[in-house]
Parts: sequence; structure tokens; C-alpha cells
Amino acid sequence: MSDRPMRLPPNRMMVKLYHTPLAPILGRMFLLLTTRGRRSGVLRTSPQYEAIDNAYDLGAARGLRADRVRNIQADRAVELHIGRHALRATARVVTEAGPIADFLEVRLRRHPLIVGAILRSEGLPRPPARADLEAYSRRLALVMLTPARAAGSV
Repeated sequence: MSDRPMRLPPNRMMVKLYHTPLAPILGRMFLLLTTRGRRSGVLRTSPQYEAIDNAYDLGAARGLRADRVRNIQADRAVELHIGRHALRATARVVTEAGPIADFLEVRLRRHPLIVGAILRSEGLPRPPARADLEAYSRRLALVMLTPARAAGSV
């Protein structure tokens, strides 16, 4: 067994897979977010975790330094692909600790092993108290997406 860390497939591979007959299956695991590059104007598509209870909230571990967050700050119009469905949305960047801690609590309940491991790697106790999550949230950002209208099926 190799001692190299596991690498995720590149974004472009995941985007291509999403446009195959696997889309309905992949759509249960993640969605595609398309933003417009803030300097180039080129459309940028990246896979994101699944929506939670039809709320399209996406965490940004790099906070306001994340490219997709900076792109959204420049142009709030985005497109989501969820399985075979596409929809346009308006994005809003949130940096308040409360809503981000709420998001982390939901993610931790849904995925206790992976999210718990991430939080422990960031120095949070097991299990993290609400105050711990709020303190950690101060360096993160959350992107909240409000769907506009259906863009049609893909």
C-alpha cells in the first residue's frame, strides 16, 4: 500500500462523468456549480457536496480566499446541475459564524465520520460544542444559493 495521500479525481473528470448516464446517481452525491471567472469571464464548473433538504448551501473551507467565493462576490448569478436538472440561482456569501456553525452541525450529523475527522484535524474536540463550531466558523465562508427559475433538463 502506498503512503501517498488519496487524491480526488480532477474537476474536469467529474464534470465529464456528470454528463453521462451516471448523472442521476452522481446527482445524489454531489452537484455541479458553475460560476463566472471574476477576471476572465470564463465559466468555471466545479463539483460540490450534495444539497441538504433542498437547501443549496455550500461551505468554503478557504473562506473569502476561495476562488469560487471570489467569483461569486463579483457575479452572484450561478448555475447548478443536480443529476439531469439544471437551474439558475443567485448566490450570497455569508461570513457570520452562526449560520456557518448551523451548516457544520447538519454536515456533522449527516456525515459524522468524515466531517468529524475534518473538524478534529482542525483542532476541535470530539464532539465539538456549539461554541467550538462558532469559533472555527469565523475563518470560513458559506455560499447560500437561492434558485431563480428552472433552466430545463440537461
